[in-house]
Amino acid sequence: MALARDERDTVAGAGGEGSGAMGDELRVGPASDLPPGRIVGVGDYAVGNASGNLFAVGRRCRHLRADLAGGSIDDDGCLVCPWHGAKYDVGTGRMVRGPQGVFAKVPGLDGAYKLLTRVLPLRRGAVEERDGTLYVR
Repeated sequence: MALARDERDTVAGAGGEGSGAMGDELRVGPASDLPPGRIVGVGDYAVGNASGNLFAVGRRCRHLRADLAGGSIDDDGCLVCPWHGAKYDVGTGRMVRGPQGVFAKVPGLDGAYKLLTRVLPLRRGAVEERDGTLYVR
């Protein structure tokens, strides 16, 4: 069974009746459909696989609220925003590099966003695999 996606690569199916999910879990889909380097959207989370490290973080960038499920994973295992290249540590939810491009030229902006995410990091969820299916809590 493949991951169900809408036009924004969003995974469908929050844990509901008949989903096999327990409590406040969201069903991601088969573990085999989330290979290293892939990110999908599940509810309010961007769920990804950074070289075997499964993660779930809040889906909206702290800069201009871009959908991080459309981002990428860099060589350091960080989640990179698809709009302006802000970079997040998926373990802590903190921004480790501020927005790039024209925004990188604004004095103090990088530091301000890094400081903001020390206080308000991206929300993090726990990813579990059960019987070959991934869930986020």
